[in-house]
Amino acid sequence: MKSKRQKALRVAGIFAGIGGFEVGLERAGHKSLLLCENDLAAQAVLREHFKNRTFIDDVAEIDVVPREVDLLAAGFPCQDLSQVGRTQGLNGKKSTIVSHVFRILKRTQTPWVLLENVPFMLQLHRGAMIAHIVRSFEELGYKWAYRTIDTRAFGIPQRRQRVFILASIHGDPAGTLLSQGIEPDRPLRVDIPPCGFYWTEGNSGLGWAPGCVPTLKGGSTVGIPSPPAIWMPNGRIMTPDIRDVERLQGFGADWTAPAEEVTKRGSRWRLVGNAVTTAVSEWLGVVLRNAPANTPNDKSELDTSQGWPKAAFGERGKRYSVAVSTWPVEREMTRIDRFLVYPCRPLSRKAAEGFYRRLMASPLHYPPRFAYDLKRHIERSQ
Repeated sequence: MKSKRQKALRVAGIFAGIGGFEVGLERAGHKSLLLCENDLAAQAVLREHFKNRTFIDDVAEIDVVPREVDLLAAGFPCQDLSQVGRTQGLNGKKSTIVSHVFRILKRTQTPWVLLENVPFMLQLHRGAMIAHIVRSFEELGYKWAYRTIDTRAFGIPQRRQRVFILASIHGDPAGTLLSQGIEPDRPLRVDIPPCGFYWTEGNSGLGWAPGCVPTLKGGSTVGIPSPPAIWMPNGRIMTPDIRDVERLQGFGADWTAPAEEVTKRGSRWRLVGNAVTTAVSEWLGVVLRNAPANTPNDKSELDTSQGWPKAAFGERGKRYSVAVSTWPVEREMTRIDRFLVYPCRPLSRKAAEGFYRRLMASPLHYPPRFAYDLKRHIERSQ
């Protein structure tokens, strides 16, 4: 049974990026009051799209948030937690700035807190980072729940999993975050295009994604894009336009265009790849308004000896794992080749040749037709 509809929340966003949390939460009826982001390119995007808000450049300058704030949201940096990053975990300078969240909460205990990061944090160093986060919440008197969510559940042709951590002083984060789950029924042929993949990983993996693209990457800090490639039904190997990549994250086309005022065009890929997908944050905003009150029944005592599970909840002295799907909903997905509306670019001959050589030398499995089409793509390229 659901409780009555809750009021709209007033949100403070730190590590706001280009506003992935804020866009989705506002679509669900909530209101952003404060935004904190130190990246100059991201700041340019935020200032264009979120006018009449309070802006703070450095999280270290925040001692307290306004008392009217109901929700503190933070998609904290993932470079030290990502499987393809430095994997330094709690020893990394980037990801440990999440401690600013708890420094702020010690002074201003907002009723709700919402965090986001990569799922590899659940296994890295036996889950040291997630253990640090939930312990910090418990020390401050918060109940907490987290869940791994797949972007494809929302009909978006991007296979992107992220961990969302919800905590509350008085509310029920477990009932709110974990009460919905769908087991998807979408058998997709892995050997028939369209399929997305990463051409930069010929020896270690393909990131093969039937009908969609793999997780969008941030690219380099100096503005070198890292777009996925798409094996199209016509056999061509293409890369998507930045405007379609913005759409894959739920933003409008050219959402990050203001960044070009202060940085290279290629940096827009980094901004989009690091963003929170707005469809997921909108769903989170909706369930926060509806406030489901059913704590999951399918729970067991939390055992972290082999890493942390995909979903769990608890409070001081009580911790449980939950068998819940990474798909909270199931919306019809548009196939990636039908989703794209802007002209794609062929993967360059140099990139395709390098990828083909690595692929032929690797033990990776791939459809024979893919190798044939890749070779044909190279032959047709100028």
